[in-house]
Amino acid sequence: MRSCGVLLHITSLPSQYGIGTMGKCAYEFIDFLIKAGQQYWQILPTTPTGEGNSPYSSYSVFAGNPLFIDLELLIEEGLLTKEECDAVDFGENPLRVDYDKVIAGKYNLLKKAYTRFLGDKTDFELFCSRHAVWLTDYALYMALKEQFGNSPWYSWQESIRLYEPEAVQLWKSKLAEEIKFWCFVQYVFHRQWCALKAYANQKGIGIIGDIPIYVAMDSADVWAGKQLFQLDSKGLPTDVAGVPPDGFSATGQLWGNPLYNWAGMKQDGYAWWVRRVRHTAELCDVIRFDHFRGFDEYYAIPYGDKTAENGQWKKGPGIDLFRLIDKELDNPKIIAEDLGLLTDGVRKLLADSGYPGMKVLQFAFDSDWKNPYLPYNYITDNAVVYTGTHDNDTVCGWYAACASSTRRFARKYLDISRTDKPNWKMIGCAYQSRAKLAMVQMQDFLALGSEARMNIPSVPKGNWEWRMLEQALSEKLALKIRKLVYKYRN
Repeated sequence: MRSCGVLLHITSLPSQYGIGTMGKCAYEFIDFLIKAGQQYWQILPTTPTGEGNSPYSSYSVFAGNPLFIDLELLIEEGLLTKEECDAVDFGENPLRVDYDKVIAGKYNLLKKAYTRFLGDKTDFELFCSRHAVWLTDYALYMALKEQFGNSPWYSWQESIRLYEPEAVQLWKSKLAEEIKFWCFVQYVFHRQWCALKAYANQKGIGIIGDIPIYVAMDSADVWAGKQLFQLDSKGLPTDVAGVPPDGFSATGQLWGNPLYNWAGMKQDGYAWWVRRVRHTAELCDVIRFDHFRGFDEYYAIPYGDKTAENGQWKKGPGIDLFRLIDKELDNPKIIAEDLGLLTDGVRKLLADSGYPGMKVLQFAFDSDWKNPYLPYNYITDNAVVYTGTHDNDTVCGWYAACASSTRRFARKYLDISRTDKPNWKMIGCAYQSRAKLAMVQMQDFLALGSEARMNIPSVPKGNWEWRMLEQALSEKLALKIRKLVYKYRN
């Protein structure tokens, strides 16, 4: 192990008002990471979540999630009062996010804060000007969603649904104040995030961010940038994203995201992708590219199909996109999520890019000694090893539920006795592997079971809700982790 870090999404931090934020809880977590001998904090996408509250289904790939805004910091600025915040019902369970209550309560408070904003208007205007390339459309889109009862853009009136210039100007005039509110929300998010990132970096902690490969159909990106996607004249997809049937799903996974118009993007030098990665690189120190395989080949499912069975593999942009990104952004630090069924084409793309791939230890014990996720089979140190990702169970939950043959193999390989908790053995295995970076879910440091799982793929409800208790970040735990780091540091 050369470096190590912790995977914990911002929503999972403890806080007074129902959801993790960029306030005191985040700063205290950074302090905990330092005490625990860590170098990285990995989060999930910071973008606003849409249906299902998934950070991988967002209203914008550029905007920040308003739910991350810390209310206590707004109280300190005089934009809200403690009494106003305390009067809101954010939910009663400190271990789960009640999104319905948090969304309703926080947006009402943010609107109050906006009416009282008397801060540096010049700074606000500079922010709006600097980010106008995405902020203008995003703020209008959010104002329109409110205007049309939160319905998706493809059900709006035809003229604005099709982004006709006259309709756009008309609605900009009608909704000017609402648009300014959404710009204010992004301004507040940006200020709080930049202050938090600066604190982390000053303490020696790097932030690992995340870029989902696909964009939600109901998003400002698709509504205002239809030419970037495979859509028909009515703005509807011709094909959508997903993955084919496999051992986990007999009918495949139908994600439903619109697919990129890669040929059109190539003509302008993948300008949208360069902007997207540059924007993310300003917010994070390292970027994880989700579903890396989709850049080599992507699975196209006819729009309207009820399953993913009738899709076809089509060629993606390949190494051309990443060479351009590396050139334009001076070689940003990137991690490739190369999990799943890998083809020779994906392996070549990963090798050509030079990016580290991912190794997940929970995948290592379900076959035999040739399993590529077993640490002694790693052929390079240019890799990032995980005990599990946000899509996996916790180590303790996985160990309790896995097949008996898998458990026997894990027990033998990791030297787990019948009285041992498997999480610490798995963490030690990650730390002593040759991978240059080892990442551990916070739930695994806390020895939590399946009740703390972050996401179950293809299950539409009940995900992304887990929260950590404030007392979890103890000095005793930090010292235990630090000792383990020093044991395996080389």
